[in-house]
Amino acid sequence: MSKSSTSKFMAMKGAGYYSKATIGAKHVMDNAAGMILEAIDRMNLTDDGSVFRATDMGAADGGTSIDLWRRVLGEVRKQVPGRPIEMIYTDLPRNDFSQVFQIVHGLTDINSYLDEIPGIHVMTSGTSFHDLIVPGETLDLGFSATASHYIASLPCNITNHVHMVGATGKEREAYEQKGAEDWETMLTRRADELKPGGALCLFNFGIDEEGRYLGNTGGVSMFDTFSEIWENLVDDGTITRQEFLDTNFPQCYRTTEQFVTPLNDKNSPVYQAGLRLEHVESRVVRCPFEQDYTKNHKDPVKFAEEYIPTLRSWSEPTFVNGLSNDRNAEEKSQIIDDFYGRYQSLVAKAPEGHAMDYVHIYLVCSKVL
Repeated sequence: MSKSSTSKFMAMKGAGYYSKATIGAKHVMDNAAGMILEAIDRMNLTDDGSVFRATDMGAADGGTSIDLWRRVLGEVRKQVPGRPIEMIYTDLPRNDFSQVFQIVHGLTDINSYLDEIPGIHVMTSGTSFHDLIVPGETLDLGFSATASHYIASLPCNITNHVHMVGATGKEREAYEQKGAEDWETMLTRRADELKPGGALCLFNFGIDEEGRYLGNTGGVSMFDTFSEIWENLVDDGTITRQEFLDTNFPQCYRTTEQFVTPLNDKNSPVYQAGLRLEHVESRVVRCPFEQDYTKNHKDPVKFAEEYIPTLRSWSEPTFVNGLSNDRNAEEKSQIIDDFYGRYQSLVAKAPEGHAMDYVHIYLVCSKVL
């Protein structure tokens, strides 16, 4: 299994685990749905009977965005009652798409919108957002949340950390360069797909004006903790130094300036393809598990038990992928359970400062007519 291509090894945990564990990601979307509704109003939709096509890119199992789409598609149906709506959930090929259909068709305990809004046709696509997903100029609304920080391939191993936020020197530069290239590609692909007048709404993990990013907002750094515990497994012989070096999150966290540069540079392929920035802002959404702990139950053991699954839901594939292919599945599973068990014990013993606060840069774009 190649370690160079994100699409070959990345997938969120399936069987509904992702949506159950990542409440914070849902809060990000629910709190910012108004930006999408405002973008729809600016589109001046006409009820001409044509298909209204929307994509949810990097949707995982679709559960975290279900209420956002209830509001957004409900507004579309209100404005254009005669147009069929095509809703396309996209993610990488290894994604658990069966869970998407179960959630959207109301076969789980998550309340779906499908029976509430008539004329919606739900589909999925296993195509990376680094590539074209739908034919040119057929997309009305593109959306992605907490996903486009993933890069298409790893530019290098990080010597003393597991994430680019902890990298320095040429290693940090390599990730930022790869991140810039993939971001430009991603935006250009969306500009190609969008109809003139269409909207693109992206809620991205990033680094805000105060230098904060996911799990690093003033308390204990989540990514530093990941790296330290993984390093401890090297020290006690559980994993090898090479396995540590092979463990790298295929991600790039960008600053606001890095996000908007290709949208404002008149010479960039993005700008020349017609994509224009309408709105940008940063927000921090507090970790719901830490908030529940500090404001309500104040039980550190309960906090640790509820907190670690949200980290595990999206980070586990990276740590599994770092392990040698010479290890069998059972051995890998034991190592991963040990890793997250150590993190959970750490939080239970000293919970103060632990939180996965969500730091996002929110962008709303449109394609010029």
